[in-house]
Amino acid sequence: MYLKCHRRFKDGKEHRYWSIAEKRRCAGGRVVDRHVLYLGEINASQKEAWLRCIEVFDESKGAQMRLALFPAETPVPDQARTGGIQVCLSDFKLRRPRQWGACWAFCQLWEYLGLDKFWRTRLPTSREGTSWYHVLMVLTAYRLIDPGSEWRLHRHWFEHSAMGDLLGEDFVIVAKDTLYRCLDKVLSHKEALFGHLRGRWQDLFGVKFEVLLYDLTSTYFESSPPGSEEDKRRFGYSRDHRPDCVQVVIALVVTVEGFPLAYEVLAGNTADSKTLEDFLNTIEKRYGRAHRIWIMDRGIPTEEHLENMRARHISYLVGTPKGRLTKLEKALATLPWHKAREAVEVKLLAQDQEFYVLVQSQARVSKERAMRQRRLKRLWKRLKELQQQRPSYETLLLKLGSARKEAGRAWSLVKLTLPQAPPKQERSRRVDFSFALNKAKLRLTRSREGRYLLRSNMSGTDPATLWQLYLQLSEVEAAFKQSGGAADLSPTRTPHRSSHLRRVHRLLHSGHLEAPASAQSTGPHGPPGVGQVQHPADA
Repeated sequence: MYLKCHRRFKDGKEHRYWSIAEKRRCAGGRVVDRHVLYLGEINASQKEAWLRCIEVFDESKGAQMRLALFPAETPVPDQARTGGIQVCLSDFKLRRPRQWGACWAFCQLWEYLGLDKFWRTRLPTSREGTSWYHVLMVLTAYRLIDPGSEWRLHRHWFEHSAMGDLLGEDFVIVAKDTLYRCLDKVLSHKEALFGHLRGRWQDLFGVKFEVLLYDLTSTYFESSPPGSEEDKRRFGYSRDHRPDCVQVVIALVVTVEGFPLAYEVLAGNTADSKTLEDFLNTIEKRYGRAHRIWIMDRGIPTEEHLENMRARHISYLVGTPKGRLTKLEKALATLPWHKAREAVEVKLLAQDQEFYVLVQSQARVSKERAMRQRRLKRLWKRLKELQQQRPSYETLLLKLGSARKEAGRAWSLVKLTLPQAPPKQERSRRVDFSFALNKAKLRLTRSREGRYLLRSNMSGTDPATLWQLYLQLSEVEAAFKQSGGAADLSPTRTPHRSSHLRRVHRLLHSGHLEAPASAQSTGPHGPPGVGQVQHPADA
């Protein structure tokens, strides 16, 4: 490693910025500089700033003192004689740099949330001297600051952080087996922890938990199917497009601020509709029967669930299949549009004991139309190629099946005219077919692009308000997606485990959410359909 100087001339003055770099040898004999740490500007013109912000700890006196740094070739000015020192940059060395500020801030947050008092009595030190309390602090700090796998914490992160210095512990608390055993000890206190955090959250921000978002996700294991009946890893509908892998389903109830109220890990073959009733009872038992609004995707509640919620006077707002939009299209056509936001319009239709909200987003119109046009052009091009190739009847059916799978919903916009199946002895003979655009279907598709239907039992509520409430569910799913890209937990990161839980490093980071009134997007994506993947498995 060495100190690298970056010179810049601005307004007739020379400014020198310093960074710590190292030489890396690459293929072909090339040498590349890798910047390790940026130090900023160290020169006489910055002496006042350095006098204000540079502090060092004197181990002999046990106290902090302020210093001003100057290069060795620059004399220390008179006003900085008492606290100024010269740095010989050529002899400067960096030894075991560690992240300190984030770790210190975590320790302060840990105490502010009262987690020190909560966990000290529940995680006593083992007979061998292992401080399970400190192990949990390290695990939690790692998940907050730089989330990843326990193997990465053991192999890399702990040595590059100041958690050991702040806790007075050495490497023994991050042994692989110790980290996993600590997670097992924490699980039995899940209910008490949720109660403690909920109370602290309510004291700090006065949260009433009036709007709850309920969603499901799944994560898969690259392992053999389990033999035990109690094991939750099962084959089921894979949101990750990995039907060959066993999986578990994760159900989560979260507030609009991003605070998780409850979560459960369910068997991988659990149907979405079978999870709602238990969570309704869990939240009611834990937080009382206060007035709440439940927001869900359309694949979760059944008609029986909604009838039960109406009978119990539980408010809900859910997505609705497009088939119901067909039934209500005539009634909705006579109603006026209300502007909910720039380029977003809504309609409200009262029917029986429920209300339907039709949402039209211009941003969504443009997106869906572009997607449909791209797929339709690709399908049209492929059909022309097959028409010119004139394959045999059996080959034509196989290639049309492949084109249909790739085209998706755009396939319904084309009318195909196929020849009659030839006799068995003539199956190898080349055949012709024709195709044309289904204009009636295309007009219907264009009229519905960018529109989706919501369903609720909240009477007297402005439709724009209902749409903004549902928008928060889309924002949660966006937060799932953003948090999923924060860490690379690919199988290569966990080579010591025969099976591994991929990319489940945190439930939700509240910093990704914004209140709907302050959001700047032009509109949400349409409500996800049943079986469609809208967020990755790391939710």
